[in-house]
Amino acid sequence: MQISQNQINVMSLAEQDVIIQNAIFILEQRIFRAGPCLTNPEDVKSYLRLQLANPVKEIFACVFLDSHHRVIKYEPLFFGSIDHTTVHPRIILQRALETHSAAVIMAHNHPTGIVNPSVADQRLTKRLKDLLIKIDVRLIDHFIIGEGEPYSFAEAGLI
Repeated sequence: MQISQNQINVMSLAEQDVIIQNAIFILEQRIFRAGPCLTNPEDVKSYLRLQLANPVKEIFACVFLDSHHRVIKYEPLFFGSIDHTTVHPRIILQRALETHSAAVIMAHNHPTGIVNPSVADQRLTKRLKDLLIKIDVRLIDHFIIGEGEPYSFAEAGLI
């Protein structure tokens, strides 16, 4: 809906104020729209299972969170083959800064269905935790999605 200059000219200040207040309300709803709040591991696991249910290729994704652990953005960042994905830490750091994240949850799927972390998964997790903390972004967890219960690095004491 568009309002012409002539319509604005004949409106009272009170009518214009109502339109301005409605516009501010709409802008605030868009600007401060928050995603789901992920405050416990079960919520995160359910959320990620839906996002990474791809048995064909490995996908590495990040969930960027605000300071209240509300989802700012879920973003698949790297796509691989049936058993490997190359992850570039600088991209994760860049996206965390661009989204103004306070925290990150990393996740990837294992198309084999086996959720046990590899040595490479463990090294990557430690490296990214160490890098993210340098830019004041907390790594909350890293999940591996596969068949059955997702694997949580935090629950296993690896974060």
